[in-house]
Amino acid sequence: MKDKPALAHEYPLTILERHLDAFGHVNNAVYLEIFEEARWDLITKNGFGRDEIQKRQIGPVVLEAHLRFQRELRNRESVIIRSKCLDYRGKIARMEQVILQEDGKIACRAEFVFALFDLKERKLIAPPPEWLKALGQI
Repeated sequence: MKDKPALAHEYPLTILERHLDAFGHVNNAVYLEIFEEARWDLITKNGFGRDEIQKRQIGPVVLEAHLRFQRELRNRESVIIRSKCLDYRGKIARMEQVILQEDGKIACRAEFVFALFDLKERKLIAPPPEWLKALGQI
């Protein structure tokens, strides 16, 4: 499959009390939830949200996650989660996501390896055009 650089999707978020740990900053596990929330926003706005996944019985699964924590995030801080599909080769895709603070500095950088999963057959499948469109690949 041809690589096409996707446009970055931006998802604004305010860090809330529920995101915080005992140190008063975002808990490491919560970063995964924040990144997932931004990915859902991306695919839903591009026509492949939960309803479409339930109808087709195919949906995304994360195969790998690598996070690099660079700056702490604190209560009531406004951030932008920028998501970009880097490539999609065969059945496997890579996405970069960053959390940007108001000053433009990166608080966390993540790379996810994911694929599309057939819920009936219980296996990874090649992405249909509608899925590639949802990721900004076509």
